Formats: sequence, structure tokens, C-alpha cells
Amino acid sequence: MTIGEIKSLIDRSLFAVIGYSDETGRQNVRKVFCVWHKGIGKHLISTNTSSSHVQSLLKNGNACMYFSDDEAFEGICLYGRIIIHTERTFKELLWNPGDEKYYPNGIDDEDYCVIEFDAESGRYYRYDGKGDITKADIDDFDRGMEFENGYSLTHKI
Repeated sequence: MTIGEIKSLIDRSLFAVIGYSDETGRQNVRKVFCVWHKGIGKHLISTNTSSSHVQSLLKNGNACMYFSDDEAFEGICLYGRIIIHTERTFKELLWNPGDEKYYPNGIDDEDYCVIEFDAESGRYYRYDGKGDITKADIDDFDRGMEFENGYSLTHKI
């Protein structure tokens, strides 16, 4: 798989799975809606600040993120760190009309935050093989990119 094919896989995915450890060391996964990407190395997810996964990630930001296309038998597992953002600029980027049903106090709701996943390396899988991606590969590909809704690039929304 080329880096461009990995970017295409990420862009056409609506969801990703985040893997992390909770406070007791128990392994957890969460399937999350994730369409905002900066290349292949940075990904944004809106969620509740009070959720158990955010509380765990605030204490230990080590995580992995997995994107897949089950029909094409393709997947990429990225390894890295999570940063929790409460700054309005991140919240505005992911805010959509109707989000008030989840966050009744609007964009400044204290229970609204944005998770940023920052990849340090990765491993891809496809029907024709597998391979590794380094931090240098990710940084080279992502240089000069901005956050964008990748799903909107591959689907009409």
C-alpha cells in the first residue's frame, strides 16, 4: 500500500476504532465517528468531556487508531498519542447544526471536547501484504496539509 492509498482509505472511512488503557490498565476500544484529518498523521473526534474514555486518555494519552475498509480488506493501525482540546477553535471546526442535542449549552458546553490523535508510526494491512509506516513517512506526507473533512472529499455530503 502506498501512502496515497492509505490516505484514501482514511478519507473514505466514516469511523475509526481507538484503543487505549484505562486507569486500571485494562485495554479498551471505542468506535468513533472520525472524518476530520490532517494528512494521515492527525485526526479529530468530537466527544463528551465527561466520558470514561476521555477521562482515561487525560491520564494516559498513549493510544492506537484503526481505520478499515472491510469490503476491500484494507486496514491501517496508527500508534501515537491523544491530546484533549477544549479550545473553541477545535470545537468550532467539528461543530455541526443539531449538535445541541448532545451539547445543550452549544459550542461552549463544558461537556464538549475534541480528541486529537497524533500518529507516531503505523502498520497497514491489505489482501496483497502488510508493512510499516514511520514517523518520518507520516511527517513527509503531511507537510503543509491542513485539517479537512476527508469523507467529504470522497463522498457527496
